[in-house]
Amino acid sequence: MDHSVYPSMTPELAKQRAELAPEALAAFKAFSKAVFAEGALSKREKQLIAVAVAHVTQCPYCIKGHSEAAVRAGASEQQLMEAIWVAAEMRAGGAYAHSHLALDAINNLKARS
Repeated sequence: MDHSVYPSMTPELAKQRAELAPEALAAFKAFSKAVFAEGALSKREKQLIAVAVAHVTQCPYCIKGHSEAAVRAGASEQQLMEAIWVAAEMRAGGAYAHSHLALDAINNLKARS
């Protein structure tokens, strides 16, 4: 991780963040704990989803943290990579799916000419 762009979390930064909005932080931590608890989806499955989403949202902290959490929850390297490829396909699929907007604009322009 490029520390000039993405600094490492330090105890000082963590303390500052907690002091500036303690109620929101507590609520976020409780929400996160509930979301990643074992349920209809296993903890491993939830972490694999998180790895894929983190790649789509391009959050380096999330990519690192959820990749480690996925492995701790029993995910294999192959499962992580497949989740990442699913994310890549979904992101590319969005561009492909929306290509009709550009084609429609071009066709409308031609029709007005």
